[in-house]
Amino acid sequence: MAKLLCLVILPLITILPCSYALPQLTLRTGSSLSVEEHEQTFLTSRNGDFSCGFYEIGGNVFSFSIWFTNSKEKTVVWSANAKSPVNGHGSKVTLSREGNLVLTDVNGTVNWEGRTSSGKGTAAVLLDTGNLVIRDSTGAKLWQSFWEPTDTLLPLQPLTKGIRLVSGYYNLYFDNDNVLRLMYDGPEISSIYWPSAEYKSFDVGRTSYNSSRNAVLDTEGYFLSSDLLSIKASDWGAGIKRRLTLGYDGNLRMYSLNESDGSWIVSWQAIAKMCDVHGLCGKNGICEFLPSFRCSCPPGYTMRDPTNWGRGCQPLFSKNCSKEEEFVFVKLAQTDFYGFDLTYNQSVSLQECKKTCLDICSCSALTYKTGSGLCYTKAVLFNGFSSPNFPGDNYIKVPKNMVAKQSSLSCNRSAEIVLGPATVLGALVLIFTGTSWWFLYSRNNIPKSMEAGYRMVTSQFRMFMYRELREATGKFKEEIGRGASSIVYRGVLEDKRVIAVKRLANISHSEEEFWVEMSIIGRINHMNLVRMWGFCSEGQHKLLVYEYVENESLDKYLFGNVSAERLLAWSQRFKIALGTARGLAYLHHECLEWVVHCDIKPENILLTRDFEAKIADFGLAKLSQRDSTSLNFTHMRGTMGYMAPEWALNSPINAKVDVYSYGIVLLEIVTGSRISSGIKVDGKDVELREFVQAVRHILASGDIKDIIDSRLNGHFNPEQAKDGD
Repeated sequence: MAKLLCLVILPLITILPCSYALPQLTLRTGSSLSVEEHEQTFLTSRNGDFSCGFYEIGGNVFSFSIWFTNSKEKTVVWSANAKSPVNGHGSKVTLSREGNLVLTDVNGTVNWEGRTSSGKGTAAVLLDTGNLVIRDSTGAKLWQSFWEPTDTLLPLQPLTKGIRLVSGYYNLYFDNDNVLRLMYDGPEISSIYWPSAEYKSFDVGRTSYNSSRNAVLDTEGYFLSSDLLSIKASDWGAGIKRRLTLGYDGNLRMYSLNESDGSWIVSWQAIAKMCDVHGLCGKNGICEFLPSFRCSCPPGYTMRDPTNWGRGCQPLFSKNCSKEEEFVFVKLAQTDFYGFDLTYNQSVSLQECKKTCLDICSCSALTYKTGSGLCYTKAVLFNGFSSPNFPGDNYIKVPKNMVAKQSSLSCNRSAEIVLGPATVLGALVLIFTGTSWWFLYSRNNIPKSMEAGYRMVTSQFRMFMYRELREATGKFKEEIGRGASSIVYRGVLEDKRVIAVKRLANISHSEEEFWVEMSIIGRINHMNLVRMWGFCSEGQHKLLVYEYVENESLDKYLFGNVSAERLLAWSQRFKIALGTARGLAYLHHECLEWVVHCDIKPENILLTRDFEAKIADFGLAKLSQRDSTSLNFTHMRGTMGYMAPEWALNSPINAKVDVYSYGIVLLEIVTGSRISSGIKVDGKDVELREFVQAVRHILASGDIKDIIDSRLNGHFNPEQAKDGD
């Protein structure tokens, strides 16, 4: 048994000869770039200005990208399928025999493909302009990265009809009226903010009387558009490397490279004040510029997600239109929520305006402009901003019982609201978050690595809205798994990613504890762990969002009436056992926080299309500091039959409980029998201890055939079964 369990701690190690390859100019048909050799093998342009290969976003996460070679930080200007990076092991990009560039992930699935219409591509080359092209034997371009920009436009790269720069929820594109615009296209609303929607195109020097829809940045720092937009860099002139980038904060900026130190200088930007960008502070959020950017919540509201201000604020009260409830208004001086007006009246008094809002249950606030007597009632609160130049005030509608001192309603953000401890916590996090955003956005030359890291955090692991997951799963229609305290559903996100949504029940975690634990778990990434993409925590709704793994769980291939087609061969079992051991080794020793899974069993080992093992259900595992020797639990966790004796003895718990559970799973993989539910030998019930002793005796005798799954008909590797070599 001891030798059999060597698989737990003695994974196979294959030592390959090291090789070093210089950057290359051409990728020929049938050739590949491997992610493991990203520091040595990549394409470069002839002038050396640009490089193309695997770019490291974070731990074990890479994108296939193009970047400026000589910038201080690797400044990425293009990425293939930027929203879906690949694993740091086994991923590669290949110029296929069909003449297409194909990016594959660790399990061989196609992540992205640069397709040529003729299928006659013979070489991929990175041009001096930063354009990655596929050429045929005559040198003609069959595909080019300039046709599929991400968030950056390079000199001489055209922006035309149907092509967009995209960064998060922000887009630069030609609208249907032929005008070049910036738009926030979020999960709930879409809103144009440049040129300002308050003016007609002609008022800002644009024209819709054109049909070419073409814009380009030239080599001297001029950005010209067919709608008569004309932009000139502050350091215009030849010989300077430039880029036009749509930032994750929604601002469009032109950058110039300082070649002496590799830093970037902002030589033009579309938005002077960040609060003119829509969507930055999310629903109910208010953008302030004092003089640096920050977000805040109005009275009666608190932040949805301390780590992502784009999710906005949520009310600390609920409105019930079926019963009478008294409301009052809290004044926010020189504040407005742009757009989405419920009603509009002019030449009315403030009292009349308030009465209009009180008479409409769905009215959340009003904006009033003194003098002209303009009254705008608001059903939903988006694009909030506060500015000393705004000629009006906003009045937030809140329940009367939330106001401690009713005599002072016009509080200019200082009214005493009875909001309880949640507001104190929200205020503390607001200070931290506001300071962080000020640091990020008050600097014009944000390092590209920081932008990329922030993009990865918000797109690869994030908090989902309950409504979003309900729609993705078709109102939780397709159940694919069920446990004692959870149900798993299949779903599809808007970006076409297939997901598994685990709906939790009876979770004792507080809101804050759940957020913190999920944020830590979200940083865990290993090829033998199911990737967690996010979670939802809205009141009683607690859901975990995972990647969808195609081939179900290990138990479906081991136990019961398994068909011949689904019966696992010995080589597959060995690969699954080894992959599971590697995943556990990562959780126990390699990730930032030590993680004890506490429930290792075949149902929690999922199989990919290639039968690679992926450990699932570590979303509610127990986190431990590296200097900790044991964990404290308030109740037993895990599944009977796989639980280590420490649980029953109330002894200190550490990673060894996972090793014990893995040992049971390993025996089940080898024998093909459900060891955890009881062992029968010759029709008699046998305790696990007796069975282990029998296994040891068999190992000592050298004849292990009797303990191997009989369905394999003797087709197994005796050395692997005995020694784990």
